[in-house]
Amino acid sequence: MPLRIVVSDASCLIDLRKVSLLEPFLRLPYECLIPDTLFDEELLKFSAAQKKSLLRGGLKVVELPGAGVLRAREIVRDFPHLSIHDGFAFALAESRPGCILLTGDGTLRAFARRRKIEVHGVLWVIDELGVHKISTAGILHAALRAMAKDPTVRLPAHELAAYLKRYAGG
Repeated sequence: MPLRIVVSDASCLIDLRKVSLLEPFLRLPYECLIPDTLFDEELLKFSAAQKKSLLRGGLKVVELPGAGVLRAREIVRDFPHLSIHDGFAFALAESRPGCILLTGDGTLRAFARRRKIEVHGVLWVIDELGVHKISTAGILHAALRAMAKDPTVRLPAHELAAYLKRYAGG
């Protein structure tokens, strides 16, 4: 059975990097893709070594064909609050039936759901790391605490509190 595909936007990878969960994320039983423009232009704080590590870990950088670029532009034209990079991530996910879109952007998540694309965020990754026994509850709780303290990580407070409780004592 082929692996399910996860198309990630940059925000989730950035948040996972901040709490040292990128390498474990790439060990999950999924094929992980990112549009080339996001990899090149959105992961600005990633060093060359970190980007190489992502590639060695299995992240696949995918170039969108012309039709995908046109689709991304159409999405951004119709929904100007989405960035062109959001459009690229959505267009790539849309082109892979049955895939999962991984994003922290609420507007993009709502748009994907309306288009019947399964969509998740960083908290789903936390659960998957626990379910697949890639990370311990203690590691996940520490990562969640770090996210809670980081003002640039934007997770719903009530969900984050529930996750902190769920993974406490691990």
